[in-house]
Amino acid sequence: MSAVDKASSVAGQPIKVALADSNPLMLSALSEFFDRDPRFSLVASVGTAESFLEITLLSTFSVGIVDWTLPMLGGERLIEIIRTQENPPRIVVYAQGGNLDIPRQAMAAGAAGYCSRSEPPEYLLDTVASIAKGGMVFPFVDVRDLRQDPMHSLTKRERTLLISLAQGRTNKELARDHGISLNTVKFHLRNLFGKLSVSNRAQAIAYYYSTQSGQKLPLITQPDES
Repeated sequence: MSAVDKASSVAGQPIKVALADSNPLMLSALSEFFDRDPRFSLVASVGTAESFLEITLLSTFSVGIVDWTLPMLGGERLIEIIRTQENPPRIVVYAQGGNLDIPRQAMAAGAAGYCSRSEPPEYLLDTVASIAKGGMVFPFVDVRDLRQDPMHSLTKRERTLLISLAQGRTNKELARDHGISLNTVKFHLRNLFGKLSVSNRAQAIAYYYSTQSGQKLPLITQPDES
């Protein structure tokens, strides 16, 4: 548990939280729920991932409640960036229910909890209180699947690069297509090679096509790039 979490666990001290939701009505309602509950102290409520990132740098709070479908970055990428910070807040993903891929993806990205919008508000409040104490709250997710399928461990950026790689793109083309530097491409490829337990791009492409039912493995003629 980070120093921020420990500070919020002191008896009688409210848990500092921040909200991020792209729906203004939802954001207003959530703000009211947390304001009314004496267990919490609402630090900020924002409507974009970029604003939430700014708050994590300027403010101290224990738990962030984020909309999975935040525009631009999205919830998954937002969590991945927050995880790189020193003593980051713990994150609860608040999303539409019915899609079990979202809890899995949220867990893989580093979220501490998930709550469906179909649950009553009291459930969300209790979930946040539990997570502030160091718990993790998710609906049933078979974590064995996360461990057995390396594809679930890839970040959104790594998955998009792998798809482009499978389409025959060179490193220079990956850098151009995704608006990143060549060194950044190489960094991401090294990471995804390690996660997939492969040693080069040809093996990565072969692995990708092996996970796509009905897809035929293309003839790989491009040389491996360091």
